[in-house]
Amino acid sequence: MGDKKILCVGLVCLDIINVLDKYPEEDTDSRCLSQRWQRGGNASNSCTVLALLGAPCAFLGSLAPGPVAENLPDVTATDFSKVDLTQYSWIHWEGRNAEEQVKMIQQVALFNRSLPQQQRITISVEIEKTMEPLYQLFPYGDIVFISKDVAMHFGFHSAASALQELYHRVKKGAVLICAWAEKGADALGPDGVVVHSDAFSPEVLVDTLGAGDTFNASVIYCLSHGGSLQEALMFGCQVAGRKCGVHGYDGIVEQKK
Repeated sequence: MGDKKILCVGLVCLDIINVLDKYPEEDTDSRCLSQRWQRGGNASNSCTVLALLGAPCAFLGSLAPGPVAENLPDVTATDFSKVDLTQYSWIHWEGRNAEEQVKMIQQVALFNRSLPQQQRITISVEIEKTMEPLYQLFPYGDIVFISKDVAMHFGFHSAASALQELYHRVKKGAVLICAWAEKGADALGPDGVVVHSDAFSPEVLVDTLGAGDTFNASVIYCLSHGGSLQEALMFGCQVAGRKCGVHGYDGIVEQKK
């Protein structure tokens, strides 16, 4: 990788988290034990985790001048055209305004054509939400992350079955990855072999917000440092498990072996 960075494109937002002593019943009032505000958004969270892991990284998204803002626009292909692609070895897109994101990825593909294979930018996309327009991103990633919700939306009840049936949607040579919460994560590459890692649950489940973003970032980190698909899945599940045992992201690196 040299000094080149990993770029995450997508959302940054404000998460307001209320902590209760138990999960509230529907239509009841509950007193909060505490409340905190923290920066959120899939791409922003993944960038945070990459930074904590020690990867040089950057974020591209709409930022507000104050602590709270409304109707921030998504990044457009015109915005993206101003990015100096020579700075990056990997670019990850959080699936949002897919039509514009396809145009961004096409800019990277055009840039890659002028480079030898080992110097090309790796492209990854995340398809988390069950929104039809996002599914057009399937054939554009070298690495494609799909959520459990998307897999179930297509009628599948396990990560392995979802990967096997949805793999035809990705481009030749791509890797399709699906995390399935406490059941771990699976991946399928061009060799047709499903790779699996069990989950690594914390002793006490504290905070699952951003666990998927943590998994994605950790997989990207491992793959970008030459790790195998099996190693990357396991590392992703390990770091995501540690994240679920702490509030926010403090501590996920200190505990890393």
